[in-house]
Amino acid sequence: MSIDLAKVAKQNGIKYFLISFVDLFGVLRSKLVPARAIADMQAEGAGFAGFAAWLDMSPADGDMFAIPDPDSLIQLPWKPEVGWLAGDLYIDGEEIQASPRVALKNQIAKAAKQGYQLKTGVECEYFLVNLDGTAIADSRDIQSKPCYDQAALMRRYDVISEICDSMIELGWDPYQNDHEDANGQFEMNWEYDDCLKTADRHVFFKYMVKQIAENHGLRATFMPKPFINLTGNGCHAHVSLWNASGKKNLFEDKKDEMGLSTLAYSFLGGIIHNVQALCSIFNPTVNSYKRINAPATLSGASWSPNAVSYGGNNRTHMIRIPDAGRFELRLMDGATNPYLLQAGILAAGMDGIANERSPGKRLDINMYEEAHKAKGLKKLPLNLLDAIRLTQKSRELRAQIGDEIIDAYCKLKLADWEDFTRTLTDWERDRTLDC
Repeated sequence: MSIDLAKVAKQNGIKYFLISFVDLFGVLRSKLVPARAIADMQAEGAGFAGFAAWLDMSPADGDMFAIPDPDSLIQLPWKPEVGWLAGDLYIDGEEIQASPRVALKNQIAKAAKQGYQLKTGVECEYFLVNLDGTAIADSRDIQSKPCYDQAALMRRYDVISEICDSMIELGWDPYQNDHEDANGQFEMNWEYDDCLKTADRHVFFKYMVKQIAENHGLRATFMPKPFINLTGNGCHAHVSLWNASGKKNLFEDKKDEMGLSTLAYSFLGGIIHNVQALCSIFNPTVNSYKRINAPATLSGASWSPNAVSYGGNNRTHMIRIPDAGRFELRLMDGATNPYLLQAGILAAGMDGIANERSPGKRLDINMYEEAHKAKGLKKLPLNLLDAIRLTQKSRELRAQIGDEIIDAYCKLKLADWEDFTRTLTDWERDRTLDC
């Protein structure tokens, strides 16, 4: 039986609801709805003009409605009179196929028909910076290897502990918080779950971190590469496929050297086969390509991939197998759309299963120093334009995710690229003003 949001509001003291959706660029859009109106909104949805967000619509299109998913309800820990809801987009009574959460739910439904459930966890890195974003907020955080630095971590105790306490209150089971590899950078981990729940929590986590940081006079950014000399913000995903009930991990095989089943290797093969076409989704901004293929940073390593490869418990590869029954995909960055991230993983993996794709032989080398020894490896795109073109021409992604969303996404991303090319940079002036 569906949750009655009006009743929940009375029981929990909720005065307002944020009915939200995420557009194709990953921007969180919302309407603030008083609790007195939530019953109608639960039935009919909150109205939006689709053209006003990053969706492939025109001003002539009719009203778009976000139908809130009651199961996604999160009561804001720092403002408990407000409840946040993820919405699914409809127009003229039909789901909008070219919308991120709907796209993910479609992938989940297709996998469920084959008896599969995807479970994932994400590792969201972010920087705490000054309000204008030009420098990290902690001027004393200057070590060349600041990762796990206790002093720098504890100087941000008030922010980090409030975020972690919020996750505990929400039942996310957070289990560790640390200072990451770059000065001013942090990561906070919570337990993996069904991929839709993980995506909803990922969306809310980014909002929560930014809001709590702002409440402390700071700014949080998930930008892929905000500082060229420092490690960028990754968003690694830990992936496993389970049976329909979610009780059995179908990726685990204790007889295998790496603890992976034949099914897991086929899923992995699908990722390897399709990952170049997924780059514009996993790494969706111009800035993203300053993180992947990056040279060593101040700490000595970029911690981001430079080719399509996988290995054991080896962080220099695009895909790492840390232990039995799961793998870690290290390509994605902080700008990735949480719903399209999960939809892309599932689409590629299911293509791998359907076609029994082999991931090839794993590599047991340091990719930052010995990549030249691995012949024939596919390379990652060098810029957003190349990545978009690979997405556009992928027959596999079109078959799995659908032409409508692929065309809409690529259209808007190409416009984004063209906007970038019309920008004149200081680098250009410095290099060519006197040519």
